[in-house]
Parts: sequence; structure tokens; C-alpha cells
Amino acid sequence: METPGSQSSLHRANLERVVRAVRMAGALTQAEIARSTGLSAATVSNIVRELKDGGTVEVTPTSAGGRRARSVSLSGDAGIVIGVDFGHTHLRVAVGNLAHQVLAEESEPLDVDASSAQGFGRAEELVERLIVTTGVNRQKVVGVGLGVPGPIDVESGTLGSTSILPGWTGINPSEELAARLGVPVYVDNDANLGALGELVWGSGRGVRDLAYIKVASGVGAGLVIDGQIYRGPGGTAGEIGHITLDESGPVCRCGNRGCLETFTAARYVLPLLQSSHGADLTMERVVQLARDGDPGCRRVVGDVGRHIGSGVANLCNLLNPSRVVLGGDLAEAGELVLGPIRESVSRYAIPSAARQLSVLPGALGSRAEVLGALALVLSEMGDSSLIENAQPVATPAFT
Repeated sequence: METPGSQSSLHRANLERVVRAVRMAGALTQAEIARSTGLSAATVSNIVRELKDGGTVEVTPTSAGGRRARSVSLSGDAGIVIGVDFGHTHLRVAVGNLAHQVLAEESEPLDVDASSAQGFGRAEELVERLIVTTGVNRQKVVGVGLGVPGPIDVESGTLGSTSILPGWTGINPSEELAARLGVPVYVDNDANLGALGELVWGSGRGVRDLAYIKVASGVGAGLVIDGQIYRGPGGTAGEIGHITLDESGPVCRCGNRGCLETFTAARYVLPLLQSSHGADLTMERVVQLARDGDPGCRRVVGDVGRHIGSGVANLCNLLNPSRVVLGGDLAEAGELVLGPIRESVSRYAIPSAARQLSVLPGALGSRAEVLGALALVLSEMGDSSLIENAQPVATPAFT
């Protein structure tokens, strides 16, 4: 039995530190592992050898700074993670491994307003189909990440009251899906998962703090502080859509007037253009028309960007992030929306905060949330099961 402070417990803790670093990064050189964990190069070398002999990690030759190095990643068969993303009009599922490789991905239309039971049933079917398609061992599935377009109560795990998903209020998505799939399910809102996806795979790589802004049926922000998603004690951090821009403005679904959402979300923006472009107009179509030169669409996209920039300026003054990533359909407008965002930030943010900020489009597009769901499992799962097969490497005694 291991006792706290014993050599064996210290060794196990070091094993877990190395596995955790590799698990979150996807692949690291041994020098990078040493820097991120604070362990000595010799200790890292021994631990990597031990994990490799146990089949937990794979080591491949690479180069770093012009020198030969060894890249360490978790073994492709060390475990399987699944991501499920419920959008307002779609369901997307992805299957990946602990080496950050996406093995399969599929999306289908889904009206999540219809029924939560129907949504979970479709998700279960799609997950089972992708498991069969990829041929992965179901026993290797270590967890499922689940994204929903609404706030999750941190204490109860239930979906909070929202007019976006009225039929889902009070539902515990994690328990519902875990009962169907028989594995742990970790749940978060879509903006937080978008932030995680861009942090691990996209435009947020290399930074420790960012805000991911998603504009769709509502407006939300996923906040990353020191490499971790910040949710707040009630799970509602990042509700940037309910910053008040105009106290005499339109009534918002939250009951207040003039929220940022009432000037930027699709449900408020599309009616401005439907008289001239048809009732079936979508935000994706507006962005395409704007890129093609349509003056009305360009004006609306620019106005939306300026309003978003006002909200981002508030974030800059409060949190001073180094990067803001714009996700959703609106990001496809490029500089037509990013330019106005930067203009508002420059006007309303503290100059020192504005100077340090970069505003970028998301690199993952509509995949950000489902990849973020995979990243959520990678961040929440434990490491104990991954190191059971590791065998201590004998080291010479000091003389």
C-alpha cells in the first residue's frame, strides 16, 4: 500500500504529471515535458521509458530547434473519447483517441426544441454507428463530452432556464446520456466547448487566456483563464450577450432591454434583411451575400461587429485577455466583421488592454464545439487507469 510522502506515491504522482501534460497537449518532446511539469530531464526520460514499456505512450523521432528530439504522445489505443454537440438545429458527434486524433465525425440536422428524449435517442444512435464504423473497442471508451446551447447549473448539473431550449429546462444532460451509453459523461455549454476546441486545436493554441465569442441564436463567450475554462460559481460566466448596450433598446429574452444579444443574435438581425432577401434567410447566407458585395448585408455585418466589439471591450477592461476568437457563421465574414470589432475595442477598451489584444476568426468553424467536447473529456478524465501497466525502470544507485 502506498503511503503519502513515500517513494512509491511520489513516483506515481510524477507518472500522472507526465501523462496529464501529454494528454492535454497531444504530443510533447521530453524537454517540453520537463519544462511543463518541473521534473528533471533524467526523471522525465525514465518515466517516458516506463510508460512506453507499459504501452501507455508512443515515442517517435522529431526535431526541435534544429536538434533531434523525441516526441511523446499517448498510445493510439490507450483510450477512446467521444464528443457530442447539440446545436440549435443540428447534432454532431466525433470519435477520437487520447493522441488527439479524430477518427470519425458525423453531423445531421436536428430540431432540439422537439424533445430532449428524442435528442438523446438520436445521439445514442449516432454514437453507436460511429463506434461500429471506426471499429474501435467499446471497452476503450473512457468518457463522452457533451455540449448543449444553454447554461449548466454547476451544483445540480441541470440545464438552466432558457428560452432557447424551453423543453430541456431542468434536464440533467450528463445523467441522461450516461444512462444510455454506460460511460462517464462530462457536460458544458457550447461557448465553453468552442473555447476549449480552439484552445487545443485552433486559433487559441499557444495562449493561456482567451475569450471565444459565439454568435448564433444567442450570444455567449467561453472564457479561458490560465489555461482553464472559467465557469463561475453558478456556471454562468461568459454571458456576454446580456451586457446592456441601450436601456431603451429592444426587449431581450432575459427580460431586460437593449442587451448585446438584441443587436447581434440571428433572431434579431435576420428580420432586418428578410423583407428584401426572403423569409428563409439564414446568417450563413447573410455572410455569403456580404462577402459577395451586397450593401445591406455588409452594413448589417459591420454593425453587428461594432456591437460585439463593445462587449469585447468590456471583457478587455475586466479580464485583459490576450486573444479573442470569433466563432460561428459570423466568423466566415472575415475582416468585414473583425475590422469593426477591433475599431470598437480600440475606442472603448483601456488602451493598454486593447494594444495587447489580438482578434482572430476561429480556425475550426462549425467543428469547434464537438472538438471542444473531446477536449473536455481529455481535461476531466483521470490518469490512474492509464498508468496501471507502467513498470518502474531500474535506475543506478548514487555512489
